[in-house]
Amino acid sequence: MDRPRLAPDRLGPALRHGLHAGGLLAVLGVAVVASGRPLLFPSLGPTAYVLAVHPDSPPATPRRVLGGHAVGTVPGFLAYHLLAAGLVVTDPPTAFSAGSLRLAASATVAVAATTAAMRATDYRHAPACATTLIVALGLMPTATDAGLILLAVGVVVAVDALFS
Repeated sequence: MDRPRLAPDRLGPALRHGLHAGGLLAVLGVAVVASGRPLLFPSLGPTAYVLAVHPDSPPATPRRVLGGHAVGTVPGFLAYHLLAAGLVVTDPPTAFSAGSLRLAASATVAVAATTAAMRATDYRHAPACATTLIVALGLMPTATDAGLILLAVGVVVAVDALFS
């Protein structure tokens, strides 16, 4: 097996991309500290990566980033409230319980619906499937949370435009 090695010609772009991705999230980090609101969540990491490393790719267009996360938020919200309301994956129910089944169903339905909706609307942005799971598993299940998700994604897109 070949071992990965750091080639000197890759160091500059690697650092530039890392600083770009980190900068996108640093702005939200400041907003989190100042507001106490959950403006940083896991799906923003892959979004920052796509924007920093593949800026000219279709998934990095503002339309797809914003649209994909918006599309992901809606099925996650609906699946959670229809199938798993009141449950949160961080406090998982016991194995083979109705609660486990409800959370699993919410996650499954949300990802299936998000995938179909992103394909149908051409808002294809893979990190949005993580957003739908965040919502569907009860981590950010309220309408206010949905608004914060869209606000945070909008900030990332706006900050990326400043970097570019």
